[in-house]
Amino acid sequence: MYCILVYDMGEKRVGKMLKLCRRYLNWIQNSVFEGELTELKLKTLIHEAKSLMDEDYDSLIIFTSRNSNWLEKQVIGQERNSLDNFL
Repeated sequence: MYCILVYDMGEKRVGKMLKLCRRYLNWIQNSVFEGELTELKLKTLIHEAKSLMDEDYDSLIIFTSRNSNWLEKQVIGQERNSLDNFL
């Protein structure tokens, strides 16, 4: 499934969350990732993220779709990390 992940973490945890997300998804810009994941990998990512988070302070938002064809990406300004294989 196609995923867009956005996080907002405390300073002490942001580096660990960045490393975790880069293992699973493509970095787009500050705290934003996208890519294809299996359902199992998504569950694993969520489990690992929860272990890093302070759920009273931090947030993690994940948008998913089984079909990435409905999504159109439009970048205004400088694209932080170009993905050649994106739609």
